[in-house]
Amino acid sequence: MSDFDFSTTLGNAFFNTPIFTASGCASSGKELAQFFPLKDIGAVVTKSIMNKPRYGRPTPRMAETPSGMLNSIGLQGPGIEAFLANDIPWLVEQNSRIIISIAGETIEEYATLARKVRSVAGISAIEVNISCPNVENRGLVFACDPDASRRVIDGVRKTIGGELPIIAKLSPDVTNLPEIAKGVVEAGADALALINTVLGMVVNLDTMRPHLGGKTGGLSGPAIKPVAVRAIYQVHAAMPEVPILGMGGVSSGRDALEFILAGASGVSVGTASFGNPHAAVDIQSELRDLLIAKGFPSLKSAIGYAHREADL
Repeated sequence: MSDFDFSTTLGNAFFNTPIFTASGCASSGKELAQFFPLKDIGAVVTKSIMNKPRYGRPTPRMAETPSGMLNSIGLQGPGIEAFLANDIPWLVEQNSRIIISIAGETIEEYATLARKVRSVAGISAIEVNISCPNVENRGLVFACDPDASRRVIDGVRKTIGGELPIIAKLSPDVTNLPEIAKGVVEAGADALALINTVLGMVVNLDTMRPHLGGKTGGLSGPAIKPVAVRAIYQVHAAMPEVPILGMGGVSSGRDALEFILAGASGVSVGTASFGNPHAAVDIQSELRDLLIAKGFPSLKSAIGYAHREADL
């Protein structure tokens, strides 16, 4: 079935395939480009970039956990100016689809970042990361506050206008995720990224102190996949017309299909790439084969299938 339609859309952005990198797990793609052409996957979602260079949190920054890992990088990065001068031109040369992820400490910083990226050639969408658990002050996690999350997205939308799709990246560390999701969509988000890492912590039994330099970190990997599936399912049920880019513990085509059936229009692969740099292309191939084997005529026909009533 070479004519199988594997394409997907997020807002008005079209992607040939539904598998993406996850922000923060492949920087801007240079490491993964050693293993496969970046143009072969749906898009590269860049590491979340801030306005100024940032050194991140103190070491140690990572810890292995059962079925996953904790990271406490703290949004280390070169700042937006260096990022736009070096990373984006390289990605354009690779013929990769590009989603720029931005993060800020204030509503104004998000708007400033949006202003700087809105006219950059070759960008398919902007991911607005309002949910990173690695900032020093947990009070700065906008996605845990319905009003603050709305204001961030509203500021970005007013800054960039209606051309570039906005993907709001949300946190699972809230009591009513559909409520937060509805708020950011009403404020101007075209799609949602679900989920960011889950806040966690490890105590080092040798030192009997928190192991991570930043004390808390984001839990990723297979351990959080059921949380991600639940989040995608709940939000799709509440807003079936809103595209979702699903992520969180995907390590196989079967995992990706579970996300699609729950309501995701695309799937990001992150932690799995650390153990297998080919993970994104392997998962993409497995997902395509599974969709065909189950009789779906296209990827789009499978999105949200788990919500349909069983045939009587």
